[in-house]
Amino acid sequence: MKRVPFFDNPVLRGQLPTWRARLVLVLLMAGFVVLAGRALYLQGLSTEFLQQQGERRYERTLTLAATRGKILDRNGVVLASSVPARAIWAIPEDAKPATAEQLTQLAKLLGLSVADLRGRLSDLDRNFVYLKRQVPTDLADQIKKLEIPGIYQQAETRRYYPDGEVTAHLVGFTNVEDKGQEGVELTFDKLLSGTPGSRRVIKDRLGRVIEDVQAVTMPINGRDLSLSIDARLQYLVYRELTEALQRHQASAASAIIMDVRSGEILAMASLPTFDPNDRDSFHTPNLRNRAITDTFEPGSIMKPFTAALALDLGRITERTQFETGNGSFRYQGSTIHDVSRNGTLNVAGVLRRSSNIGMTLIAEKLQAREMWERFTEMGFGRAPQLGFPGAAPGRLRPWDRWRLIEKATMAYGYGLSVSLLQVARAYTVFARDGDMVTPTLVKRDSDPTSVKIYSPQVAAMVRSMLEASAGPEGAKAAQVQGYRVAGKSGTARKIVDGRYSTQRYRSSFVGFAPVSNPRIVVAISIDEPKAGGYYGGAVAAPIFSTIVGGSLRVMGVQPDAPFESTIVAGVKESAR
Repeated sequence: MKRVPFFDNPVLRGQLPTWRARLVLVLLMAGFVVLAGRALYLQGLSTEFLQQQGERRYERTLTLAATRGKILDRNGVVLASSVPARAIWAIPEDAKPATAEQLTQLAKLLGLSVADLRGRLSDLDRNFVYLKRQVPTDLADQIKKLEIPGIYQQAETRRYYPDGEVTAHLVGFTNVEDKGQEGVELTFDKLLSGTPGSRRVIKDRLGRVIEDVQAVTMPINGRDLSLSIDARLQYLVYRELTEALQRHQASAASAIIMDVRSGEILAMASLPTFDPNDRDSFHTPNLRNRAITDTFEPGSIMKPFTAALALDLGRITERTQFETGNGSFRYQGSTIHDVSRNGTLNVAGVLRRSSNIGMTLIAEKLQAREMWERFTEMGFGRAPQLGFPGAAPGRLRPWDRWRLIEKATMAYGYGLSVSLLQVARAYTVFARDGDMVTPTLVKRDSDPTSVKIYSPQVAAMVRSMLEASAGPEGAKAAQVQGYRVAGKSGTARKIVDGRYSTQRYRSSFVGFAPVSNPRIVVAISIDEPKAGGYYGGAVAAPIFSTIVGGSLRVMGVQPDAPFESTIVAGVKESAR
């Protein structure tokens, strides 16, 4: 075959028509013009739009969290603070090379099952997955040492509660976003939270900050909050309630210590409780601060208010006699009972012997409207203005709906419901000069407000009667060596299936000390004691005695009664 030189190829010797050459040239020039125009459009006219699009892909506004304020007791003891922690997160696609052994170790450290961990890492389309928040730093360091691909950490804080269960219901807790959920953490969330700052940055796909693109706005940290609580008294109350709950096999227990002068709540505890540091202990019944959320029929601890009203209105005097008979009294078609036969009693005797019949006879001298108005003035039927979540108003029906028998039962504590906080506050009228102080959970820097309820003379009169009620002929288990105490026990039947039970009771004791110059009101409530009796004088009074004695000594209050050797006291008792 004859070879044809390349340059002699007929195709190459042919010439294109002039119009075709010009068309190609025009098309080439048009293409360059289009490209130049597009470049001009992108670089000159659409610069701002394109920058915005780029920013959406790479720029991020980081929130600079403000440090949450501390919660302190009245003496500066830390009850809640924020400590360093880390969030463990992952990019599922990057975590694919992780071995089964690595995932098993990671799951164990995070407290997750391996199946749960794999499930969180299964969505490869996601580029950010939280595995666990608020991980302690020591645990996070162990995770980091595993060097698992695709697993990253982010600094954050978590709330720590040094006293755990002791102050749980008061302090409350926060969620993983550091927002208050219960207690003081919720009530004062805005004050404690502060104001977060911001930082505008460019990040790569691994979340690493490359550069700042805007001035940083610094966060304003939350403010510290000093409560009225005394951690020493709080622990004392918690310890005594815990022992009482076990000793009497009770369903629940609550106690409050209130400063008579300032209205500050020095201690408040409820059982069962929970540990705010351990979310596994967050069972709904345990989260209730029963001292302010639970209401109950108070029973005999209401009697002093009815007696004081009758004295204040002049319907009775200290010398007025009441014939209580043999302990059984027919009234308005119902039978009212006393625990024992008391015969003829004056008002002091009615309180000391806790006579239901005597209170019924006193109530006959009062109008329903008078009782309702005075009870309402003391805060019954209205939620306490404490600013605390869940504070219950209790129940006090309108006076015009009361039947005569209901007026009688309300006089001795049945037919209405109250919270322990309401009762503790109301008893300040007898510890003071007839005025009732406003309660607070925050340490006060100024004098409290108060409401006048009874005259000073009546308050002093009932104070003396309550001292006798907590004396040798009354609830003597409430007595405290070295201090004069006053108070009243209460034993109320609980309603079960619409009827008053003879098996389930609420045992209470409320009082104050020292009588010569009252400093504290202490209220105790034990729900459904099943061992060691059920009367308030036998169940709640001894707890009152221990708490009052311990509290006054911690506060440095001088004794106002002579000390008596327990040995000598025992000999005297045996000689009787």
